[in-house]
Amino acid sequence: MKIAVFAGDGIGPEVTREAVRVLEALELDGLELVHGDVGGAAWRKHGHPLPAETLAIARDSDAILFGAVGDFECDRLERHLRPEQAILGLRKELGLFANLRPATMFPGMEHFSALRPEIARAIDVLIVRELNGDVYFGEKGIRTLDNGERQGWDMMSYTESEVRRIAHVGFRAAMGRKRKLCSVDKANVLETSQVWRDTVIEVAREYPEVELTHMYVDNAAMQMVKSPGQFDVIVTGNLFGDILSDQASMCVGSIGLLASAALSDGSMGLYEPIHGSAPDIAGQDKANPMATILSAAMLLRHSLGLEAPAARIEAAVAKALGDGVLGGDLGGTAGTTAIGDAVLARL
Repeated sequence: MKIAVFAGDGIGPEVTREAVRVLEALELDGLELVHGDVGGAAWRKHGHPLPAETLAIARDSDAILFGAVGDFECDRLERHLRPEQAILGLRKELGLFANLRPATMFPGMEHFSALRPEIARAIDVLIVRELNGDVYFGEKGIRTLDNGERQGWDMMSYTESEVRRIAHVGFRAAMGRKRKLCSVDKANVLETSQVWRDTVIEVAREYPEVELTHMYVDNAAMQMVKSPGQFDVIVTGNLFGDILSDQASMCVGSIGLLASAALSDGSMGLYEPIHGSAPDIAGQDKANPMATILSAAMLLRHSLGLEAPAARIEAAVAKALGDGVLGGDLGGTAGTTAIGDAVLARL
């Protein structure tokens, strides 16, 4: 079992270090960790955010544990050299098309949510986001109009096969939960969304046990705040999924608690916290590593098929939170290393 560890930029190395400590503490037979450079750190060392050496490590591994990328000092580089191209490149090169982002309220943490506790208590949603299409990967550019004004443009598109593939992931996930799937689009305005909705309806015929509903993305954003407990599994496109999953994090209480997985057609997956590199607090022992630790649990479950140790990690995180081990993102004083120590002690 070979895991590629790409810590990246900012707080990435700090939070990844704690997740690695947890993985090593499990003493799993045959587990090998191989480290590589990505993002701004890789650009400084190799001249590219996703160097060939790193991509080779990724292709030779069973799964990837990813920290974060993003560096203010790289913002003026040409777009293909910016740190964020590392994660986009890995998704494309490895066929990582399905993003799973669970948002679940930990018991006793309801008062940290931006929502009223009685509403927040019901949050238990899995957002399934398509990762390889939409405006992020469509043709784009900046052009000058006849009047001399600059115009930026990005093409949004989905083929039926792309939608069908992610829809199956959503339906299969719903089958293992409460058998409710909400497809989020903007079919009243966008032709891309009309193809999305039509295709999801076709796929639904293969899953008669699952209750399918549809919701426009603006209404979904409102309902996520008004009544998040109504959602079980949400399947949506790249752009809408990016926005809704970050919104879900604040409904839970902190972006520092949300893990994610990016999966291929096989068992390969990339696992990362949904937060960014937060360079303003890097190296200060302030970052909450729980999202990265929970991402390691998802890695064990989805790519390595190790349910028992994955559940142990999740239980240890829940116990640490229940015992009041809180980082600054939750109004506490525990530092990155102290949170890692607390999770290890409860493991």
